[in-house]
Formats: sequence, structure tokens, C-alpha cells
Amino acid sequence: MTDTRTTLIETLRSRSAGTLLADGGIGSLIFQLTGRLATPEYAYETLNLSNRELVKGIHYSSLAAGARVITTNTFAANTAELINAGVGDQVDAINRAAVAIAREAIAEYALEYSIPGSEMYVIGSIGPGGRMRDAYDQQIESLIESGIDGILLETFTDIELALQLVEYASGRPDAPPVIVHGALDPGLGETRKWPTAPAEFVDRAAGAGASVVGINCVAPWVAAAFIEEAKTSSRVKSGDVLLSAMPNAGGFERIGHRFLARANPEYMGNLARQLGDAGASLVGGCCEVHPEHLREMSAYLKSRNSSFATNKIATSGVNLGSAKIDPSKKDRRRSNGSFSRKLLDGEFVVSVEIVAPTGADMKALDLRANTVGQIADERLADAVDITDGSRGLPLVPPGVLVELIRQKLNWKDRDRVEFIPHFTGRDLSTLAVQSRLMGYHLRGLRNVLFITGDPPKMSPTYPRSSAVFDMDSVQMIRATAGQLNQGRDFGGNPLGTEIADGPDFTIGTGFEPESLNLPRELGRLQTKIDAGADYVMTQPVFNTTSLSAIEPYREAIPVIPGVMVLRSSEHAARIAQIPGVNVPRTILNDIARFERSEDQAKVGLDLAVAQARSYKSEGWSGLYLMSPASMGAAVGVLKALAE
Repeated sequence: MTDTRTTLIETLRSRSAGTLLADGGIGSLIFQLTGRLATPEYAYETLNLSNRELVKGIHYSSLAAGARVITTNTFAANTAELINAGVGDQVDAINRAAVAIAREAIAEYALEYSIPGSEMYVIGSIGPGGRMRDAYDQQIESLIESGIDGILLETFTDIELALQLVEYASGRPDAPPVIVHGALDPGLGETRKWPTAPAEFVDRAAGAGASVVGINCVAPWVAAAFIEEAKTSSRVKSGDVLLSAMPNAGGFERIGHRFLARANPEYMGNLARQLGDAGASLVGGCCEVHPEHLREMSAYLKSRNSSFATNKIATSGVNLGSAKIDPSKKDRRRSNGSFSRKLLDGEFVVSVEIVAPTGADMKALDLRANTVGQIADERLADAVDITDGSRGLPLVPPGVLVELIRQKLNWKDRDRVEFIPHFTGRDLSTLAVQSRLMGYHLRGLRNVLFITGDPPKMSPTYPRSSAVFDMDSVQMIRATAGQLNQGRDFGGNPLGTEIADGPDFTIGTGFEPESLNLPRELGRLQTKIDAGADYVMTQPVFNTTSLSAIEPYREAIPVIPGVMVLRSSEHAARIAQIPGVNVPRTILNDIARFERSEDQAKVGLDLAVAQARSYKSEGWSGLYLMSPASMGAAVGVLKALAE
């Protein structure tokens, strides 16, 4: 191609561009608008000649919804399909007209909204139809000569044929980048198996000449699973090939004993951001993904893509692919509190968890305030972290509890211990996440532990509540480290002159060493580190060998193991039922062999003290102490550790 503008592949590879949004299903939208089904005798592609305005209107609506990559109305415009429709002599005209219509839509949209047309791209859609490779020769030739920005081979279940077409198309003179999508579906139930393993498909397609490899015309969760497995390919890790996903708007999924479908615009929006976070450079839609879905996908991607804004990366000096903190900002983060200062200097830190109360019981508030006061007075810990709606319970929000504790202790000018509010996106929209974080900044709360959060259904004694989960922990970490801490809001706009350099939050995250899916947990940990997390706290660990999984990450990020104080045999048995926590039978037996509650409590206390001392002597970065059954027990452990 002779076009000197930024090519599609250059844009997809650009970190500042984030994840690029393509359009949705043209065929399903044509059916919705016309009511006429495509058949072997009637091809939607003939509308490129008979009803150009309809096709252009579809492209325009996709652009208005936020798509920046338009696929041509040529899915079945190969020789074999058009011969069946009685227009086999119009293959060249139909394909050339499709490209011209897409370009016209871009030009009109760019003129209307004063947006450079060079920032939008046209890719030529080629779907399965002909069984032999030569059935596609004329279509490929016509699309390339029309100056498309990329070729999209989509919905192929015959992977061998798809690879033949990749090799043929990529080898043509002046060939644009080739994107190939398999319609791979592992099926449902215990027998699910990919017809071709995602990583294998990526490697073979890259070897045949593809620049982007992905999946389309499958359920959303299948597309998400594909990206997770495909990114393990060595060709993806080396950057030789990029990933793409264009799922359908929904599909049936077995949940419990039922088949349920999830297909609404907001769901697709959240999925788009998840796919981008997982590694997809290009995201779009297939069947039933229409402008209303694209609008949500665009909005959700903006909250992710804004974290990679060019200005921010060029001026901040922060490497978002590393957990290392910009040295020039260390001094400012030291002022966040003792915990942050010691963390930055590589000293052993101690944080004590306090579970927020569920109601307005003043005794419960007094107990928590008094415990925090004692911890501060005796310098037993560097920080107090406060849970946020754990186990699906309606607890007092962490920020509110901090203010109440400050009032009780008469801390007007400064906190005598660093507060770490846990922060879950369960109940918050993207806008609310930013609003709460800015509120924390203004109230002097500069250390936040991001967690995705427990779903409301985990609390069976309360009325059902709808979760939001607009952003998960990875997305909140990325947006805070990449946007707020650089002086820009989630939309990329300056926060203001007083905090032009950013609030400089110290950013924490969590990890489950005994997760049932440890490879996935480790993958998410690496993603969190890459997103900008400063430290990681683990779930309580009772079998220290479980920490071996996180050992390799200690060079990249401070790791603070969790220690929980078991107060009784009943308490230990209850904790053992929590997903991601494993209390060995030997510990349960050690506690249960005593009848008196005081003796049982002493066993739990001694175990916690031994663990705490062990972590300090072994050079871990700190201690995250939990004692949900008794805050007094936590103080006992801290005193023993201080001695």
C-alpha cells in the first residue's frame, strides 16, 4: 500500500491506542432492518450494488457508536457463493463496491464530527463458503486492489482451508495485513475440548503469514477462554502476532441445571474491556452485535484505553509494564504514611485488618477505634486496613469508618497510623470508582488495596442485590496507576493544577496462594503487577509451603503474607470452608484436642505468632494480620512479635 498514514497494524501495535474496536454483525443487522433472510439464492452482498445507502447507513451507525474498524459487506462475496445466488459474474463489482461504501461512510462521519478519517480503517470480510481455495481468488484480488487496510478471514471451522487462504492472501503483491478468525468452540460440559487448541491455531496461522489471529461467531465466554489460552503462544509473547476476538452477543451457557443466555449491551461492554485486559488488540462483534452493543463496548474500552494515553506515557516516566515505582515520586509517596515509607525503603511492614461493622452499634465502633488507638500508641503496626463488603455483607464503607475512627480518637491534623481501605468494584460504576478515589485523596487516604470483591449472593441472609462489577481489580489498578497517579482522570482529562502530577496513591492488591485455579491466579497476579500494583497481600496461609507459588514474584513486587488468628475449634472449621483458604487437618486437630475455649484460643495465638516471626526471619516484605473473631487476639500477636 502507498498510503503514508499509520497502518492498521501499526495502530494495533501502538500501546497508546489501547484495544481497537471493530464493528458488529452486518448480516444480523441487515436482517433486522429488512426482515429478509439470506439464502443460497439471495446474498446480502448484492445490496452493495442494489441498496448502497442501506449498507452505508449500517457502517455509519457503527462509527457513531464508537467503532474504528469497519468490515466490508463481503462475507459471502466469493465466487462459489455468488454463483449460487445467480450473480457469479459480479464478484469483482460487489467486492469493490463494498470497499467504496465503507470509505464513503468513514468520509461522511469524519466530516460530520471533524474526526480525522485516517484514524479509521476498512477490513475486507471473507467468510467460508467455497470448499476450495480458488473459490476465493477473485474476491481476494478485488479487495486488495480496492486498497483495504486488512483482510479478515472469519468464521472458519475448516482450519486447514483458513490457513491455505492466509498463505495465499499474505503472499499477494501489496497484500495488507491478514487477520484470521476461527469459529472454534470447545462445547459444553465435562467433555469440552477445543477442535484446535488456541495456542496451536495462533502458531500455525502466524507461520502461514497472519498478523492477527483470533476467534469469532462464538459465545462471549468462549471468546474470553480463547484469548486466555491463545496468549500463552510463544508467537504472541514475542510480539510476532496479535490477538483478536469478535464474539456473538450471547449464547446459551450451562449454569447449575439450567441453560441461560447473557446478551445485553452492558454485558458486551464489560466483556470488551475484559478481552482487552486479557491481551486482545482488536475487539468487535459477530452475530447480533449491533450499534447499541458497540456503544457500550466503546465506552468500556475508553476506561481501559485511557490508561495508555500517549501524553501520559510520554511525560510520566512510569513504565506500566513494571511494578517498579518512579524514583522521582518516592519521596511524595513516603508521606502517605509509615507503611508506604517502609515499603518503598524495603523495610518489614505490618498491617492489621479490621472488619467494618454491619450496623450502627456504637460499642462496635468504640471497640474498633480503641484498638486502632492502642496500635498507634504502642506502635504495634504501620497500617490498619479495613475490609469492603467482604462475604457479601452490607458493611459500613471503609472511608466512612476511617472518618468515624478519626473523630473518636480526635485525630484532626494527621493519622498516627496509615489507613488502607480495601476497595471493591462490586457496587460501583466506573464513574463511582473515580469519584470515591478522588474523595479518598481529598480526605488524606492515599493507600488503597484493590480487590474485585465477593458477589452479593454469598450472603444468604440478606435480600438479593445486583452487583455492578463495572471494573475488576486489574482495571482499577491500571486506571489508578496509569491515570489518576499521572494527574489525569479516567477519561484522560487533567485533574487540575493542585494535583497536576497526580494523587500518588500507594496501590495494593490481593493473591490467593491456595486458589483452586492457581495458574489463573498467577496469571492475574502478573497482570496486576504489569498494571502498576505496588504491593500484594495474600489470603491467610496455614501451610507455608503454599507460598512457594509466589516466591518467583518477590523480586518484582513486595509480597506480604496473610496470617489469621484462629480463636476456637469452631472458628477454625468455619474458616476452612472459605474458598481459597486451606486449614490443614493437623491444625484443626491441634485446636480441637482442647476442651476449654481459652486453651483453643492459645493454640491459635501461638500458631499466628510463630508464622509472623517466620515470615519476618525469612525476609518477606511484611505481615498482613487478620483476626475477625477477636481484635484483642490481633493485638496479642503484635505484642509478641514486637518482643
